[in-house]
Parts: sequence; C-alpha cells; structure tokens
Amino acid sequence: MAADPAAIMRRHSALVSKRSTIEQTWRECFDHTYPVLGSGLSLTAAAASGAGQSNAGYAKGAAAKLYDSTAKDCVRIQASAFVSAMVPGSSLWVGYGVEGYKDDDIPDDARLWLDDAAQLTWENIHLSNFDGLILECMMNKAIAGWFPLFIDEDTELGGYTFEQWPLAGTYIAASRPGGVIDIAHREFTLTAEQCVNEYGENMVSEGVRAKASKTPDAEVAIVQALYPRNSTGMMAKNMPIASCHLERDTKQILRESGYHEMPLVVPRWMLIPDSCYPFGPVYDALDDIKTLNEAKKFSLQNMDLAVSGMWAAVDDGVMNPRSITVGARKVIVVNDTENIKALTPGGKFELGAIVIEDLQRSIRKVLMADQLEPYAKNAEMTATEVQVRVELIRQLLGPLYSRMQSEFLQAMIKRCFGIGYRAGVFGQPPDWLDQKSVAVRYTGPLARSQKLADVAAMDRYETTLMQEAQLDPTVLDNYKLDDAVRRRADLLGVPGDLMRDEDERDTMREDRKQSQAQQQAAAVVAPALQKGLEGAMQ
Repeated sequence: MAADPAAIMRRHSALVSKRSTIEQTWRECFDHTYPVLGSGLSLTAAAASGAGQSNAGYAKGAAAKLYDSTAKDCVRIQASAFVSAMVPGSSLWVGYGVEGYKDDDIPDDARLWLDDAAQLTWENIHLSNFDGLILECMMNKAIAGWFPLFIDEDTELGGYTFEQWPLAGTYIAASRPGGVIDIAHREFTLTAEQCVNEYGENMVSEGVRAKASKTPDAEVAIVQALYPRNSTGMMAKNMPIASCHLERDTKQILRESGYHEMPLVVPRWMLIPDSCYPFGPVYDALDDIKTLNEAKKFSLQNMDLAVSGMWAAVDDGVMNPRSITVGARKVIVVNDTENIKALTPGGKFELGAIVIEDLQRSIRKVLMADQLEPYAKNAEMTATEVQVRVELIRQLLGPLYSRMQSEFLQAMIKRCFGIGYRAGVFGQPPDWLDQKSVAVRYTGPLARSQKLADVAAMDRYETTLMQEAQLDPTVLDNYKLDDAVRRRADLLGVPGDLMRDEDERDTMREDRKQSQAQQQAAAVVAPALQKGLEGAMQ
C-alpha cells in the first residue's frame, strides 16, 4: 500500500504540537549543562531542523550565562560510566542464545556459530563510527532523558553505520500503549542542490528543481517518517517498517522504502506520565543547578569588589568622582585625603563558599557522579573496598540498566544481527537453528556485575561444603560440581571456545581412568614378574 503524504504530514503536525509543551524543560536542562547539544529546542521549526546561525548564537548566549561547571562535569562522568558499563570497546558485551533453550541444550556446532556471530557483531560495531557517537548520545540521555540513534548498513564500506538524530527535529510515538518507540518523524533541511543529488531530479518538486538551478543553496525542509506497516514482504515497499521521505511544504514524496527491523532505537530515562517522552537525571538536580549558578554569580561579584575595591569620594570642586579612575600608578588630585577612601565590602565569602560547596555536593549526589567517578577520593583501596564499591555502582545502575537493556541494547543488537545475517557475514547457520528464534544476551561489565551475587553465593557455599566434607565426604553428593563449574564460567563471561564440551570432557575422564587402571595393573604385575625372574635365575 502506497504512502499517503497528506496523512503523514497531518501526523507530523500533531507530533510537533504534542511535544512543544515539553521542550522548554529540556531547553533549561541543556542551558545549564551543555547548551550547544540542545541546539534548536524551543526555536522555530526551520531552526530546529538544522544547525543554523540562530542556534549557534543561542548556544553561545546560554553558555555565557554559566558560572559553574559542576553539572557539566557530572553529565560527562555519568555518560562515560554508562558507556563503560554497557558497551565498552575493550571487552565483548554481545551474546546470542536460542529462545526457549538453555546453553547446555544447544548443540556444539550451533553454539559455536552463535558465539562467532556475536564476536563478528561486536567487532563490526566498534569498527564503525559507533564509539565516536555513543558518548554524545549518553550525554543527551543524561540531560534530556533520551536519544535517537539510527542504525543502517554502510553500503560503500560495508559493516554498520550509526547516525545520531538531533533531538530538536525528532518526534516519536508508540503504536501500542507503553510499548517501545516504533513511530518516528525527523525534520531536517537540505539545500536544493543536495536534495536533487540525493533523491533525483525526477523525484523532487518543480519548485525545488527551479531552486537547484537558480539558487542551489536555498534550503528545503524534508520530513522522514518511520512507522510500522500492516503488510510485510521482501520488497522495500512491503517491509515491516515503512520509511517515507517528503518535502514538508509541498508534501511531495521523495523516497519510499522500508526496513526489516526498526532502524531507530530510542532509549529513555524516566517517562513523563501520559507521554512517550521522558526527562533525564539533570531535571532532578535542576533546582540545585540553578541555585548554584546564581550563588557562583554573586560570589564572583563579591570577588570583584574584594579584588578591585570599593571607594567613596566627595565631589568638592577639585575632584570629580564621576570621571576619576582608580588604578596602579595613577595620580588622583584631591583637596583633602579624607575626600577619598576605600570602603570595606560587606559580603561574607565564608558563607558563600559553604553554600556553593553544599550545592555542588548535592548535585554530584543526585547525578551519581560522587559514586561513579572511579576511585577519585582514594586511589589505594583494599580488595574488599573495591568489591563494596562495585556492588554499590551495580545497585545504582542496575534499575536504570533494565530499561536501557530493552530499549537500547536489545533493539540495537537485533538490528545489527539482522543486517549481518542478511549480508551473509555470519556464514550458513547449522540446520538445528532452522525455524528457531535467536535471543540477545548481554555480557558487558554491568551485566556481569549483576551476576556476581550468584557467583559469590556459590563461592561461599562451596567453601562451607569443603569444610563439612572433611568430616563426612558424602555431603559432596548433594552438589553438582560439574554443573557448578560450567555455571560459574557462564556467569563470569568466560569465552565459550575455552570450555570443553561435555562429550570431550567425559572422553578425557574415561581415558584417564583407563590409564590409571593400566598403571595400577602394571604396579601389581611388575613385582610378581620380578620375583619370578629372580627365582628362575637361582
């Protein structure tokens, strides 16, 4: 079914209108942290769709009003912590399984294929531009509570390509109540020349063709709409997710295609009631951030008075206080030295410093920077202190990680797996995997830390069990040691190719048993033979 441009634009207008009441809150959060990242919010639609001069000027003006960088530093620390905890480039954090099957129930060839696919997915993600974008994405999430990340195949170089859509021009919705985001509209601008080169001269409207020939730098507003289709198929216009590009003003369809999976992932922090839009952790600390900014402003004003001084002067006909300049190596003509004197500022720096320090501490606590900053206060920590700190970080990030797992990691990995599988990167899967659904699993640092409680419980129980076994060895019969070893390897994220399969393990044990039996038999037979030889020699 062909796209209806009028219906798409009606929905686009509705999405723009519905979001307008929330934008001012996001704008305030950006203004007090990273103003340039919120470029375009609460401005006109034309300005919101690109990075024009009005946006740059607005960001510059907002940045000039900031007097303290505590909130900015906290946002950076929190974003870095989420990147390191969930999608580090230094360790494998992608894993695949099969829905409805435990790892032990998956045949070895299928398990190896899934592990290889996970390794290739992880490598290609970090070989792309992902690492350069993800920190900025997480900063947007800390400030506004969400970010839109577009994922596609790099048709020129191969692999994946990622694009962060600007918040100002992205509008989202869900087709099901409380569901993940599967409807997204993006408004952006291209020059008329770019529009013709991108979509083709025959696809653009007559007005755009005229602009391209006469004023090629004239801007054209474009709307891209992503939404689920009722029909599915292999052709681009029948795929489950529709993609339609239109000229905003003329409603001319420029390109209609589709995707097998939703190409845009939109993780969110905490949802606003009766809305699909969220707010971020900066909103929780916004009152303190504003107060700190004002307190720092007053403190700087008092510092100016303390450094440059405040003076009282008498206009006695000889000296004109309105025109004199106080400074080094300047001569001031006075009738009486009492006619000019320095005044002691009445401000209390001590009180201001206490208030500022208290506000900074509160902001760092709300934004979790005091706990997420790695060992800043004490570089020399015992192993127990490190373990306690890791457990605390796990408790802080664990609840927040659940939504990120479903709305970010799962959606992104499913999209990347689909692209790689259709491109044949993973090779032909084993026959056992036919008609079975691949499940996404996460083996990153935060996912592993959530499993450390089980590992610690196993360690404590096994220590107690070994102590009891010294009194009665039969108590070991209650514990499946082989299963425990394999379970601990899975919880700790040990690569699967380092673990022997059960058949190979059983074969090694049987060979060892036979070898030991032969050695025991030889130990019994050898003395008898030796004794027989000695008797024969006599």
